[in-house]
Amino acid sequence: MQKLSHNGVNWINVIHPTPADVEILRGLFPYIHPLNLEDIRSPMERPKIDEADEYLYVVMHFPWFDKRQSLSRPREVDLIVGRGYVVTVHDGTLMPLLTLYELCEDDEPQRARLLGRGANHAFYTIIDQLVDYVLPILRKVDANIRRIEEDIFNRDTRDVIRDISLVRRDVIALRRIIRQQVPIVEQLEQVEHPIIHEDLEEYFGDIADHLHKARDIIDEDYEIITSLADTADTLASHKINEVMRILTVISVIMLPLTLISSIYGMNIPLPGQTEFDREPDPFWLLALFMLGISIAMLWYFKRRRWL
Repeated sequence: MQKLSHNGVNWINVIHPTPADVEILRGLFPYIHPLNLEDIRSPMERPKIDEADEYLYVVMHFPWFDKRQSLSRPREVDLIVGRGYVVTVHDGTLMPLLTLYELCEDDEPQRARLLGRGANHAFYTIIDQLVDYVLPILRKVDANIRRIEEDIFNRDTRDVIRDISLVRRDVIALRRIIRQQVPIVEQLEQVEHPIIHEDLEEYFGDIADHLHKARDIIDEDYEIITSLADTADTLASHKINEVMRILTVISVIMLPLTLISSIYGMNIPLPGQTEFDREPDPFWLLALFMLGISIAMLWYFKRRRWL
């Protein structure tokens, strides 16, 4: 458990909360509902807002990119804001939250800017920093989509389909995370609580605008990547059809040749041979005849634009 203070306003930062941390919070703030303290220890709670007379309890999710799996995963942040304090509980993976705390810890002017205007303003600033962190992630997704758009006709289809599948999975995960946060911030914008002053409504409205923008971006990315997936499927189907057409032509050409070779493979004389005449000339005549059939069929297929 970490703590920063300025002019009587405290920021308590809890990373990987333990039962001992929960007991400390229970001792510091005995009016916090036991269910909220239980939710702090829960590994994953749905985004929500719980209002009490003395505090607000907010659960939000923000994306964290798993490089090993190439997937954005939700990371929970629990926030408790009351008169003169704000509590953040998280697992230590969200860089904007870690960076903000370290900056305030090392820089007294920065700490004054964060806590000097009250706990409610610090509460807003923390959420704003976390929301702003979403936009660079979306820009990275946009860059991946643009790269696929540029290479979709030049690269191997299997590699393109794999890249599209990875980006599409990431877009779906981001879409689910972002959509769940929009109603939370909208509710904070409209909540009537003595902890949240009226002058902060515009600030939370600005955060809501950022989330709406992020939601629109990820929805557009979803439509684009879905269209690219359809395009890749069409290209793959076209290549399969091309292969099947070539194989079909080869099979059709080989059919009469196989018939002729089967008939004259039954130990009978070739055309122009007698039982005692085994000169090889008729064999070459038959071979030329079969070659002529092949050339004629190829010419016919070409004329019909089947090749």
